[in-house]
Amino acid sequence: LCCSGWSNFWPQAILLPHIQPVYGAQHPPLDPRLTKNFIKERSKVNTVPLKNKKASSFHEFARNTSDAWDIGDDEEEDFSSPSFQTLNSKVALATAAQVLENHSKLRVKPERSQSTTSDVPANYKVIKSSSDAQLSRNSSDTCLRNPLHKQQSLPLRPIIPLVARISDQNASGAPPMTVREKTRLEKFRQLLSSHNTDLDELRKCSWPGVPREVRPVTWRLLSGYLPANTERRKLTLQRKREEYFGFIEQYYDSRNEEHHQDTYRQIHIDIPRTNPLIPLFQQPLVQEIFERILFIWAIRHPASGYVQGINDLVTPFFVVFLSEYVEEDVENFDVTNLSQDMLRSIEADSFWCMSKLLDGIQDNYTFAQPGIQKKVKALEELVSRIDEQVHNHFRRYEVEYLQFAFRWMNNLLMRELPLRCTIRLWDTYQSEPEGFSHFHLYVCAAFLIKWRKEILDEEDFQGLLMLLQNLPTIHWGNEEIGLLLAEAYRLKYMFADAPNHYRR
Repeated sequence: LCCSGWSNFWPQAILLPHIQPVYGAQHPPLDPRLTKNFIKERSKVNTVPLKNKKASSFHEFARNTSDAWDIGDDEEEDFSSPSFQTLNSKVALATAAQVLENHSKLRVKPERSQSTTSDVPANYKVIKSSSDAQLSRNSSDTCLRNPLHKQQSLPLRPIIPLVARISDQNASGAPPMTVREKTRLEKFRQLLSSHNTDLDELRKCSWPGVPREVRPVTWRLLSGYLPANTERRKLTLQRKREEYFGFIEQYYDSRNEEHHQDTYRQIHIDIPRTNPLIPLFQQPLVQEIFERILFIWAIRHPASGYVQGINDLVTPFFVVFLSEYVEEDVENFDVTNLSQDMLRSIEADSFWCMSKLLDGIQDNYTFAQPGIQKKVKALEELVSRIDEQVHNHFRRYEVEYLQFAFRWMNNLLMRELPLRCTIRLWDTYQSEPEGFSHFHLYVCAAFLIKWRKEILDEEDFQGLLMLLQNLPTIHWGNEEIGLLLAEAYRLKYMFADAPNHYRR
């Protein structure tokens, strides 16, 4: 997995063997027109022998791709080289022209501007209000939505887009609670309040999604953190929370010891990169909580230690357990408004539920990450049976599944989907037997085939990789995730118990 092209952007990866560098999470997709033109111009200058075509094309792609938040983060990187200056000027000029063109189009229709100014506050940092306005647009309002998908994020830091709300809703807006939803919520409350919760029934109810009001306790139960018996829950929570903070007292100071320096340094680098467009995760107090959770987990699991990507897996639990104390949307919530006891409860519960999740997929993060290698190979075999045309298209343009699906397995699609979609997806993962390991494979296959038209329209290596690593899902909501899960379930039903269909 290692190649010289990565060293320009990922000097830290050298410290941890066999870690696939992953490109930006939930940032504006790259503009394929600008990127493709630039890469084609460079390819004319830097010609290579045909026999080395495959390696050179991937190296070239890697050299021209970076994390949205990587620039300026690492002092070892040198961005004064002529290649970066050329890239900056070309992309900046082209992007500026595109922005001016978009603005001029909007000015032609003053009535459109007047109708939207009331929705968007003057202070663009207030992301919540902006996203409310963005998500309430109907499907015909594409002239405002399209520029969002075409913002250029390479190599400069992107302008922060309208970040969609974390709360449960479809991309077209959240309708009032229906009679059916009220009935489902009541069913959950009855299950959760019974003397011994029927976990099988709870899983069945949770598969199509868990109501926000009961999601925290439901996730604790489905992850195995809480017992089914209601009388034991309070004592269990108290004991486990005290146990976690005992680990903090016992181990956290050792982060300054030399043999833990590499681990702590990597965690410290990755924390600011976790959901960088959501203000909640940029708060110092939240970042301190994440550092403690990840460091304690790493030293208690020496077989794997900390691996890039595990930091993402804390965020859904943190948001869900925070929502237990916060009624409004949490992406702009100031956690210093919570009491110390509330923060301690959220931190400890996030640690234990993340630990339960990782117990089932730890071979994804041990040396050489064999779990991910197997899953990517399984995905390749599965897609070759499901959609041979897409599979052959990848082969024709020498695209390896590992080049895009490694991140899908390493981060459980968290970098491909908005956080609200991940939370909805995890409702089902926790309801499925081996949801995070086995069922995730079929979700990835369904996710890939969802974009078959766009994939088949791309006719070069760079275009395919740019598409697959920047899929336009920023406006996805419950409806899209529901369709994705239904297709994944169909694939699982057809292939999971039919090995002769699964393999060639």
